[in-house]
Amino acid sequence: MDNCKREQLFGSWFRQELDKQGVQHSEYATFSEDGSYEFTFISSTQASIVEQVIEYGDWGVVADVHFTITQSELIEEQYFDADLSQENNYHAYRILQLNNHYFEYQHLVSNEIYLLKRTMSTVGNC
Repeated sequence: MDNCKREQLFGSWFRQELDKQGVQHSEYATFSEDGSYEFTFISSTQASIVEQVIEYGDWGVVADVHFTITQSELIEEQYFDADLSQENNYHAYRILQLNNHYFEYQHLVSNEIYLLKRTMSTVGNC
């Protein structure tokens, strides 16, 4: 995909999937204009939340590559600074689709594909 503009990512996004064990995995992503992000990952069953992790970091877009750098995490109300010497705090993705409604991207190492849908910032938008 050519000419991805970072401005297209500003705002809030969402994705949800169900694994083979019946656990629902949800991701809420907010990309801010200043290059910061907040991701909330929630794993839940019909009965309860199994795990919730909030990740904070920096993001950017270069050509058709989206990247993230994890700075810290909040796990079960405990705050942790990321160890920036660890490679698992750096990720790069090929942007497959990016428009006002969808952000589809593929991890450059694992080849996993993700699809986020934009959430509306105000009630009543069509």
